Amino acid sequence: MISQQQLQEIGAWLGSQPIASDVDQQLRKRYGDIHFTHCMDDDVIGARPVYEHAGFNLYLVDSSNHCLSFTQDMAVASGLVVAEIEDV
Repeated sequence: MISQQQLQEIGAWLGSQPIASDVDQQLRKRYGDIHFTHCMDDDVIGARPVYEHAGFNLYLVDSSNHCLSFTQDMAVASGLVVAEIEDV
């Protein structure tokens, strides 16, 4: 489960600095119970972000059925995808 407060904290922290290549590792140190993945936003297909920012989107991931899938349900979410948006 990921709380709304955690989502807001993570979004604010990410928005306060450039996204580093090791952002997922940095976030794992801060939020050990949440799994993080970092990718480019154009690599995410068919999912809606739960948090949007000019430089990134956050997507919820559910791993409860032994396969990862995107979700909109924070109660079943076990992780977040930090999807960086490239400047065009």
